[in-house]
Amino acid sequence: MDIPTKYPRSRFFLFFFVFLSGRISSAEAENTVVPVNVGVVLDFDTWNGKMGLSCINMALSDFYSSRSYYKTKLVIDARDSKSDVVSAASAALQLIKDAEVQAIIGPQNSMQADFIIQLGKKAQVPIISFSATSPSPTSLRSPYFFLAAQNESSQVKAICAIIQAFGWRQIVPIYVDNVFGEGIISFLVDALQDIDVRVPCRSAIAPSATDDEIGQELYKLMTMQTRVFVVHMEPKLGSRLFTKAKEIGMMSEGYVWIITAGIANSLNAIEPSVLESMQGVLGVKTYTPNTKQLQSFTVKWKRKFQKENPSIIDADLNVLGLWAYDAASALARAVEEVGTTSFGFEKTNASSNLTHVLETTGTSRNGPKLRQVLLGTRFRGLAGEFNLVNGQLESSTFQIINVNGNGERAVAFWTPGRGLSKKLNASNTPAYSTSKNNIGPIIWPGDASSVPKGWEIPTNGKKLRIGVPAAGGFKEFVNVQYDNSTGTPQVTGYCIDVFKAVMETLPYAVRYEFIPFGQSSTTFDDLVYQVFLGKFDAVVGDVTILANRSNFVDFTLPYTESGVSMVVPITDNGKKNAWVFLKPLTWDLWLTSCCFFVFIGFVVWVLEHRINEDFRGNHANQIGTSLWFSFSTMVFAQREKVVSNCTRFVVIIWIFVVLILTQSYTASLTSLLTVQQLQPTVTDVDQLFKNGDQNVGYQKGSFIFGMLKRMKFKESQLKQYNTTEECDELLSKGTANGGIAAAFDETPYMKLFLGKYCSKYTTVQSVYRTDGFGFVFPKGSPLVSDVSRAILNVTEGGKIKEIESAWFGKETNNCPDSNTQVSSHSLTLASFWGLFLIAGVASLTALIFSLSVFLYKERYKIFAPSVAEVSIGGKIQRILTVFDSLDSLHPAGEKLQQEKNNKVRDGAIGVSPYT
Repeated sequence: MDIPTKYPRSRFFLFFFVFLSGRISSAEAENTVVPVNVGVVLDFDTWNGKMGLSCINMALSDFYSSRSYYKTKLVIDARDSKSDVVSAASAALQLIKDAEVQAIIGPQNSMQADFIIQLGKKAQVPIISFSATSPSPTSLRSPYFFLAAQNESSQVKAICAIIQAFGWRQIVPIYVDNVFGEGIISFLVDALQDIDVRVPCRSAIAPSATDDEIGQELYKLMTMQTRVFVVHMEPKLGSRLFTKAKEIGMMSEGYVWIITAGIANSLNAIEPSVLESMQGVLGVKTYTPNTKQLQSFTVKWKRKFQKENPSIIDADLNVLGLWAYDAASALARAVEEVGTTSFGFEKTNASSNLTHVLETTGTSRNGPKLRQVLLGTRFRGLAGEFNLVNGQLESSTFQIINVNGNGERAVAFWTPGRGLSKKLNASNTPAYSTSKNNIGPIIWPGDASSVPKGWEIPTNGKKLRIGVPAAGGFKEFVNVQYDNSTGTPQVTGYCIDVFKAVMETLPYAVRYEFIPFGQSSTTFDDLVYQVFLGKFDAVVGDVTILANRSNFVDFTLPYTESGVSMVVPITDNGKKNAWVFLKPLTWDLWLTSCCFFVFIGFVVWVLEHRINEDFRGNHANQIGTSLWFSFSTMVFAQREKVVSNCTRFVVIIWIFVVLILTQSYTASLTSLLTVQQLQPTVTDVDQLFKNGDQNVGYQKGSFIFGMLKRMKFKESQLKQYNTTEECDELLSKGTANGGIAAAFDETPYMKLFLGKYCSKYTTVQSVYRTDGFGFVFPKGSPLVSDVSRAILNVTEGGKIKEIESAWFGKETNNCPDSNTQVSSHSLTLASFWGLFLIAGVASLTALIFSLSVFLYKERYKIFAPSVAEVSIGGKIQRILTVFDSLDSLHPAGEKLQQEKNNKVRDGAIGVSPYT
């Protein structure tokens, strides 16, 4: 019985063993990891190269230790580029051609990047760099290049925000003369132009420059006005630059230094002696959130790096190492997502000829797919969010730092959406701010706490070369005379005194010298253009602010009146003839006055006829009396008495009107008979054209010549003058004698001219608007704003009056106001229509009231039943007959009626049927 029972058991164990062995073999087959070759090209002899390689190895170790189920694993093949472009290119070529790597992490710098990027494009091998932050634009457009770092150009707006916050107007970039240095400059200059900040020059320093060469470049910058410098170079060269700047005194008060992320990101690796030379420097640094994951990794990395590199003490991790860590992690994720398909190359015919090596390089089968997966890879890395936008790490936050003490101090943050802010996620920060209130306290170079103004007049430089017009012109404004013994120019004049007063008002000393410029054919445009050419630092004189000139130079605020005026001769047109007494009033006023005299006489007759014996009698007597009464009010000689209150009301108002009218007439006639009647020979520009080919004058070298040509004057009609005397001579001659009919010039000149010849000429029209005289400076000159403020201080005070009195006092005192000599004009109806309206309304009111009372009193006589059947004509005749009779109900009429009755009784007169 035992044997049969044992046999089935042995068969069972045998089956279980075979089954278990099969499961183990299957699991081992499923957990097989596919190695994927990845190249690394770095400079092993540099700090960033050592740190980057260390972070890449730690990234892969950390990545796969927590992902044992991954089917792929990156195998690093690291090559040393030896800080050489050719070595880097050779290493990359070997990695692609011989090792058939699926991706390359590197190269380390931008100079090495261009060739390797193009090689990766040809072989369809992704090139991932965490430190070549300034590749050429052509390389950026390569579909197989990925910048796992922030492009240098992304910090440009943060730099501009700092410049805007403190209001600096000129910036000088100092950069290394290679691909890395030039990569940011074009972006920086464009961004500065957008905020109206000028770049007077650029300072490029060769990577291999000696300390003496660096010092020579810095000495050249010291002689300039600008004191704000933006430094963009590698930390090694930057350390030498700031050491030299400290040595020659350019790290003192008044200077501003801003370093880009190329130096700011590596400040922790800079020697303490160099940091001592960088005190007060501002920097734009890539911001990395201080997470627990980062803190833990930093501690672990320092321990591991110190163990592998015992000669390096106190190694500090920077953002380049974090970018290297994230780049390796992103590549590991992407390779796993691509899968375990063949990672081989499609070969081409091999060639031993070196010139054909690139042509025989194969292409990666999985390169296009790996590229697409990398573009979509997103995760939270040590440096922040990893997201490649158009092949570059998305721009995020920058930290504004201030070098102080033994390290750096954060003073603000900058983000693309909110600009500057003291705190990173401040809820009260506006949409975008460049206010300096959002920046913390800064210690500036020289241990200064006040914000530098950004420019200075260099004490070791030359004096400001001030150009002044030397040829012709009105000597009162600018006059150049030469010392007979020394030959040195002596420059005087109104404009010169104003400039000197302005310079004295500035809060700092400015050394300058006047340099005469110009000959007989020189124009003011020629003088202004010398500033654009850099031959003069400024121009002082009677230079008008014009739009076309402002395209080349900057003007200060004007310090004189503005505008172009036309000056013409004046003549006395007041001919004393027999009919001069008619000129004080215009014809419409004469006609209106006569009509009102007749109208008032009629109203008085209506109001007085029934109660006043003086306004009765035959028709001729009544008409004559009424007109006599009315017209005699002009001289207040009326003899007739008025008895009606309505008449008195009308006469009082009419006498008031007549009083004003006669007084005005008397004053105007007196002026016509006694005052010289001065009339301009031309009243406007159009009259010059209507009068035929009239010559006009302009000051030699002035822009007025072009203005007159644009006004359609023929060139043959234009005559130039150089002094006030020449202008007077031309105007006195007139066009018929080879002179001019009018002179066109700017208001300050004409004011001076009329001050001398006020009895002969007058200004009749302002024909052109200008902004007056201003001082000329180069485009973007920092002096413009300060000088403009000083001009306001001078012109708003009493100093400008003293200067004007000194240069123009004698002329202007001779004729206090040349514009007062104008002709007397006739009085018009427009000046008196209100008086006539009052008199008319009062008269009509009294007339209507009187007629209403008459109709009411005499209603029984006018509307009696016996005349009811009479025609309309008969009724009117009846009304007139009743109106012609005396008003016995009025006291005056009753008295007249009694007197008439007595005369009738005595048989002196006949009796009217209606008396």
